[in-house]
Amino acid sequence: MATFLYKLGRFAFRRRHFVALIWVALLTLAGVGAASAPAPGATSFSIPGTEAQKAFDLLEQRFPGASADGGTGRIVFKAPEGQKMTDADNKATVEKTVKELGDGSEVVSVTDPFTTNAVSKDGTVAYTSVRYDAPGMELKDSTRDALEAAADEAQATGLTVDVGGDALQAAAEPGAIGEVIGLAIAAVVLVLTLGSLVAAGLPLLTAIIGVGIGVSTITALANALDLGDTTSTLALMIGLAVGIDYALFIVSRYRGELADGRDREEAAGRATGTAGSAVVFAGLTVVIALAGLSVVGVPMLTKMGLAAAGTVVVAVLIALTMIPALLGYAGRKVRPTGEKRKRRGGEKSEAREKSEAQAKPGMGTRWASFVIRRPVAVLLLGVVGLGAIAVPATQLELGLPDDGSQPTSTTQRRAYDLLSEGFGPGFNGPLMIVVDAKDSDDPKAAATTVTDGIKGLKDVVTVTPAAFNKAGDTATITVIPDSKPSSVQTEDLVHAIRDQGTDVKADTGAKVLVTGTTAMNIDFSQKLTDALVPYLALVVGLAFLLLIVIFRSILVPLKAALGFLLSVLAALGAVVAVFQWGWLSGLIGVEETGPIMSMMPIFMVGVVFGLAMDYEVFLVTRMREAYVHGESPSQAIVTGFRHSARVVAAAAVIMMAVFGGFISSSESMIKMIGFGLAIAVFFDAFVVRMAIVPAVLALLGKKAWWLPKWLDRALPNVDVEGEGLRAHDADGPKDPDEERQLVRV
Repeated sequence: MATFLYKLGRFAFRRRHFVALIWVALLTLAGVGAASAPAPGATSFSIPGTEAQKAFDLLEQRFPGASADGGTGRIVFKAPEGQKMTDADNKATVEKTVKELGDGSEVVSVTDPFTTNAVSKDGTVAYTSVRYDAPGMELKDSTRDALEAAADEAQATGLTVDVGGDALQAAAEPGAIGEVIGLAIAAVVLVLTLGSLVAAGLPLLTAIIGVGIGVSTITALANALDLGDTTSTLALMIGLAVGIDYALFIVSRYRGELADGRDREEAAGRATGTAGSAVVFAGLTVVIALAGLSVVGVPMLTKMGLAAAGTVVVAVLIALTMIPALLGYAGRKVRPTGEKRKRRGGEKSEAREKSEAQAKPGMGTRWASFVIRRPVAVLLLGVVGLGAIAVPATQLELGLPDDGSQPTSTTQRRAYDLLSEGFGPGFNGPLMIVVDAKDSDDPKAAATTVTDGIKGLKDVVTVTPAAFNKAGDTATITVIPDSKPSSVQTEDLVHAIRDQGTDVKADTGAKVLVTGTTAMNIDFSQKLTDALVPYLALVVGLAFLLLIVIFRSILVPLKAALGFLLSVLAALGAVVAVFQWGWLSGLIGVEETGPIMSMMPIFMVGVVFGLAMDYEVFLVTRMREAYVHGESPSQAIVTGFRHSARVVAAAAVIMMAVFGGFISSSESMIKMIGFGLAIAVFFDAFVVRMAIVPAVLALLGKKAWWLPKWLDRALPNVDVEGEGLRAHDADGPKDPDEERQLVRV
């Protein structure tokens, strides 16, 4: 591996024009594809195998023309204090609004609240529902404007009017200001770490090119593959973070090779062969974790994972080829490590420089030495601290965001609250009961049995009469719970109806299925929970085998996996504390607390595992390299920290800044993902990898690198440490700039 990448790095350095041209061409091709691709339609959300999805599919088949794909809008009216919606003036305003909405080009139907019993019992709240022939995301701007204009006109008469429904749904803004701030922080960290603007600019440039190719490709394929906005946002988030980090490690190693006296082409080759090997395997762990999301069986998650994994592959390839090419262009503008300090202090003898370096160890060296002296104390402090932060994760409540999770400043949230006030909290999450009576001798009697049975359950407010299709073999029943959609009581009601449906089938032959947004959310959460253990087994198992090959050890990969579980549990605990309990929520703009997004645990497991293994590979491979070259286990830990701690810390800060930039997003899901990933990187990089890992390795000593002889013979030798590069240690060509001599003329 190291030898191949060494040759690749030297080739890219020498043929930099060719390499740069290829990447620019790919970026241009992807950009043209994205610009010319048709606009993506509404992404379909399906959960194959669940009861809610089966019911939805049955409705599509048995009720043609009544597809649920069409967008919906809901205008909610509230009468002024002391008045009712049935008063003449207020009623006239509502009827005028209904008439105006019915004239829209994409409108299928508009309900009149006074004929559909959509007025609250106390007469203060009423609503009208609008159905469109296009999905909410595909509605024309003029249609949305007409909906909002109608609400504004009604409000001008003195009524309180707000709008809800997916008709107002639009592409979420990831938080552009936050992203710019994140990139600015990354740039500052790169300058401080690499010592020059040119060196710092290389990782930023290659990361932006990689993300440009990845996101443009996703945009170009969005319509054909049914990819949503969240897919490109995730690819942008992950691609920027790993793209900057991977390039940083190679540039940093390049500067170290220059400091060892190698010419620039040789240094580029060696940096690619050593740090590049770590980049390849770190990227592989991220790809495994992201692609592994496909085992969950939810198409949306599969597409998100594969798209983000593809962006990571691009980031790895760019780091291995374009970074050496750009280093060739940069020439002497990228200085060897320590050259700036040397120039400030004047010329010194080699012996003096060596003695000063030994007398003044860096922060990484001092920290590693401290951990080696106090491994038990550091280990206990790290484990207990993360364990305490993970405690809130035991109270984790899962759900999917709805209008009730929107900030109170939005009209969607206000409409949600008005409906809850006028019709009860369960009105915002009705349950759709589908009675498949095709195999029943008396479909109407079966539907009546279902209706009567549901009325007898607790937490039920309203049960509508059964509405049959034209064939008379399928009926729908709407149930309004007494509790809000995300409550445990509503979930219990769904299970109670399904349990009752088993008896109905035995007695009448009719199947009872529960669907609707609330039921879909419940089934989605359950499916993700059921898939978590198989997903962990697959991803951690594959990565464990990969790490055994990299480190040629059993205990080091085991320690890496256990450390990851600790950091991800702590991160989930922090997410629960902030987004569910509301602790410090004001600092990051969380206006409304509630259940944690259903996909958050399994998503964090996948992404954080991949990123956690990045730092494990970068830090521990340098320790392994020192150990293989003859150093004692303790000294190898110090050497690994001396060479890698500063760069790993910088990479973690950069990744936290990039993820943290998405916290400013107006979309609650993106905000939660950004916070969760940022805090997980902090825990994993600075607590697990920087404290717990060296403490465990210090306690294990030589046992850390133990591997059964039979397994050692069976495993392929991938040479991450660059042992095969010793053949190139003979003096190679010197830097042409250094070979020049002054000539008198």
